[in-house]
Amino acid sequence: MRAALCTAHRVLKPGGVLLVTAPGLGPISRYDMDRWGDYWRFTSRSLRRLLEETFPSSDVKVEAHGNVLTSVAFLHGISADELKPRELEHVDPNLQLLITARVRKSEVVS
Repeated sequence: MRAALCTAHRVLKPGGVLLVTAPGLGPISRYDMDRWGDYWRFTSRSLRRLLEETFPSSDVKVEAHGNVLTSVAFLHGISADELKPRELEHVDPNLQLLITARVRKSEVVS
């Protein structure tokens, strides 16, 4: 994964944007996350840490999406169209269904 991110950094032109999505289905232990992190799988924190190994932190924006309802719906094959917008928009930081990131490659400084 690190090699793939290094390649993405190399091929992006200055000012280019890399969009990343990662699965994050699974409850987060807030006690563990707040003390030492949860780095054995994708979480908003682990994805940020991984991206910041290659890109400056100021160029990395990570967001978590989902909640218990959207996670159960996903597992049961229920589409987003079958849920209300407010049900989809609610974000539970302890149950991250999908993690997204927007990474911008810095402009070349002359």
